[in-house]
Amino acid sequence: MDNIDSSYRSPFSWRYGSQEMRQIWGELNKHHLWRKLWVVLAETQAEFRIVSSAQVQDLRDHVDQVDLHRSLEIEAEIHHDLMAEIRAYAEQCPIGGGIIHLGATSMDIKDNADGLRVRQSLLLTQKALAELLKVLGDRIEANADLPILAFTHLQPAEPTTLGYRLAQYGQDLLEDYHTIVRVNAELRLKGFRGAVGNSASFTELLGKDRLDEFNQRAAEKLGFLIFDVVTQVYPRKQDYRVACALAGLGASLHRFALDWRLLQSMSIGEWSEPFDEKQVGSSAMPFKRNPINAEKIDSLARLLAQYPRLAWDNAANSLLENTLDDSANRRTMLPEMFLISDELLNTLTQLVKGMVIYPDIIQKNLEQYAPFAATERLIMTATKSGLNRQLIHEELRRLSMQAWEEVKRGYPNPLLDLILNDEMIRKAINESQIRELMRVEQYIGDAPQRARKLSEKIRQEITQV
Repeated sequence: MDNIDSSYRSPFSWRYGSQEMRQIWGELNKHHLWRKLWVVLAETQAEFRIVSSAQVQDLRDHVDQVDLHRSLEIEAEIHHDLMAEIRAYAEQCPIGGGIIHLGATSMDIKDNADGLRVRQSLLLTQKALAELLKVLGDRIEANADLPILAFTHLQPAEPTTLGYRLAQYGQDLLEDYHTIVRVNAELRLKGFRGAVGNSASFTELLGKDRLDEFNQRAAEKLGFLIFDVVTQVYPRKQDYRVACALAGLGASLHRFALDWRLLQSMSIGEWSEPFDEKQVGSSAMPFKRNPINAEKIDSLARLLAQYPRLAWDNAANSLLENTLDDSANRRTMLPEMFLISDELLNTLTQLVKGMVIYPDIIQKNLEQYAPFAATERLIMTATKSGLNRQLIHEELRRLSMQAWEEVKRGYPNPLLDLILNDEMIRKAINESQIRELMRVEQYIGDAPQRARKLSEKIRQEITQV
């Protein structure tokens, strides 16, 4: 962090999000996109012989010479940011300066620029999510066969595999990936439609019969579709769809990080975040190894979840042909929801890459709790041998409760010995069968196969888009 002074600086300007995402929403990129839009407008007008090719070339020659200092200097005097940039641009363009913004209204430029930045941001988000999925897919594949204890209601349940658990997160994130790709493909711009969206100013320049062709040519230059019907702005429901897609991604990332925090706790302790040699976990407790990155993910994802509400309000309260009561909040809503998503994805990618797995603790948890899950195998085998299902269930329940009391006192699980010494069970199942059935590491169904299938699906689908 540089240029530290006494003024407030948003954490999104230096702490959260990548520099690439910050640059998309920075002032330089915004002003450059404004100029790019004025060039596209002029180029299209030149094709209809409204302005000259020399004027257009003059604008092209200076499109990259954004002077933020001069623009802000003018804005301080006239209190209009877009007009300030028009004047700053025009000062550099002696031939074409006089035709900048011809026929347009401010939101023809600002809203189209927002759409372009949303497109840039979605592409960067898609790239970061693809990287996370690739890394996660490798983890799923590598751990597809590793038995672990599953939990329901936060209580020990049957075994599964680590790869299959990771596949749960991978499946959610793959759906988020497809959602973001779809939302990006469906993005549309306002186009050049004037003050209330009815193209009145452009009708004066072009005539009614040429309006559709004009906007189509401009849209092709920008590589975008445009809305059929707009007001002074593009429909704010588009922002809502984008916010929902990002919040949905945030939900998947939050869940992964929340489980990570639980599994890193000493009560389970099966995996953890990477911890640097000189990293400090607590100012008071030197032994602490807190899951700070997973906690950061959950904290920021909680904030990300709020933006669909704000975007909904902007869409629902968009009065008539437009008001400016969404303008101020969109200045922070749009960049921050992308910067949060960016930080979440990059942080979790690093966590998955550096994930520390503790096989000995995984095995210890299996030995302590998984024998309870084996009782289901015993019920099925005993019933097939002719024993009453309800009677064997009650007997195993009684023995399990007895074993639980020992486990809660910190002793090894005695359930196997209790079952081996039970007369009712021994009449239906011999000792060797009981010991084999109690090897719950094998009681994992098709978890390894499904984990690998999901890993392969991830590899295929993130390369197809």
